[in-house]
Amino acid sequence: MKQRKIPMRKCVVTNEMFPKKELVRIVRNAEGEVEIDPSGKKNGRGAYVSLDPDAVQKAWDKHVLDRHLDVKISDEFYSELKAYVAHQKARKELFENEQ
Repeated sequence: MKQRKIPMRKCVVTNEMFPKKELVRIVRNAEGEVEIDPSGKKNGRGAYVSLDPDAVQKAWDKHVLDRHLDVKISDEFYSELKAYVAHQKARKELFENEQ
């Protein structure tokens, strides 16, 4: 059986390539609203960040997402993103240990 190609994306913070499932997509829609895109399919300008709370903190400190998405992002969004990434990383580690 032919092996399927794994889509790769670049983390905007670390500039490393990861499989798409190991990243979280942040999207800015046409109205300029920024939100987390768990499905990875919402319309708008997207940026990927790795599932590492340290990468999110670095993005927050240097306002990497602000520049990448051309919009001012609030501290509340960054704290929500950090909590989301920490939760997703814990889920990933939990399910890897079960297999």
